[in-house]
Amino acid sequence: MGNASGVSRGDRNRNARLARLRSLVPVTNAIVGIDLADAKQMVVVTDHDSKVLARKTFRCRAWDLGAALGWAAERAAAKGFSGVTVACEPTGHRWRVLGQLAADRSMPFVCVQPMLSSWARRSEDLTSDKTDEKDAVLIARLTAQLRCYVPEPVDETWGRLRHLGARREQLIVEMVSQIQQMRALLECVWPAALDTAKQPFRSKTWVAAMSAICERDGGDLDRTRRLGPARFEQAVRRDILKRGGQKPSLRIARRLFAALTDPTGVIAHRPGALERVAFLLVDWHTAGDKLTDTEARMISVLDELKLTALATSIPGLSPVGAAAILAETGDRTGSRAAAPWSSTPGSPRGINCRARSSGVPNSPAPADQACGWQHGGQCGEPSAATPSTPPATGI
Repeated sequence: MGNASGVSRGDRNRNARLARLRSLVPVTNAIVGIDLADAKQMVVVTDHDSKVLARKTFRCRAWDLGAALGWAAERAAAKGFSGVTVACEPTGHRWRVLGQLAADRSMPFVCVQPMLSSWARRSEDLTSDKTDEKDAVLIARLTAQLRCYVPEPVDETWGRLRHLGARREQLIVEMVSQIQQMRALLECVWPAALDTAKQPFRSKTWVAAMSAICERDGGDLDRTRRLGPARFEQAVRRDILKRGGQKPSLRIARRLFAALTDPTGVIAHRPGALERVAFLLVDWHTAGDKLTDTEARMISVLDELKLTALATSIPGLSPVGAAAILAETGDRTGSRAAAPWSSTPGSPRGINCRARSSGVPNSPAPADQACGWQHGGQCGEPSAATPSTPPATGI
């Protein structure tokens, strides 16, 4: 939206972001584009018109690129530049290594999104041909155009939260995969078991009963049936108590016991499939315990950052949810209003940072009432320019 100055808030934020990038990529600096790999690093030195001033292949690991940066600085100085700006794609873990090497030498460091490089590769020669030499030049050219971003600063606490967030995501994917495998196996050999509960894998009783059937009795439904309903319910109750529950749902337990006589399914594969379900149940429980431990660690890091009360002041956002979001977004210190938080992917929908405590348009509202942000703020006030840090691959 425009205002009296003719410049919108979005224009001001974009101008501030470009000004910050220009301070890291000044016209007095040459640009060092590096295409990172395992044991072969392509390094090019270019000017701001992407003219290649020097090019060299270094056959070394990422940690040995200090000599390459020294070589690039010498070539840039020989061409009249006062310094260099180092740029690369944030793929794998090597970009972190390069960022530290550049910081040790007081060289500005920026990253270029791999997707932008892919698009630029096609616009360069209308092909998808990919070579290390071309990619290094493309990285330098995109940096000269300020189509880059400032990577997240290195911080031990925030770095730990990011790693824990990656661990949490990995465990969730693993648990979802295990559920899908168990569902597919049961649909094949014993579909009646899935119909005994509306959401079987969210029911502690159903999971405990399946553990008793598959783990205790090895998938032998006849052996489980010989227990009788009462002893079967006792086995289910013991499993629930062992896992911290209170009491089973007898309705679900009795339905599952009755399903033991259902002949529907591929009977020949039933013993082997139920054995696999037993393995998957153990793995699922183990992953669940690891997920609980990981989330507890994430909450402890959030407490260490003194952000738990602030983050959870957003309605509907739990400490784990806040920690998961911050593990992706990184440090939001530069934001002075709640708009960046409420628009963060994963935050509850319906949070309106411009909510007012009165019916008067544009009236200020206490931050704790309007949007759960810091005290003394005004809902809807302009945000400070915050560097965009897209999540990198690897770490």
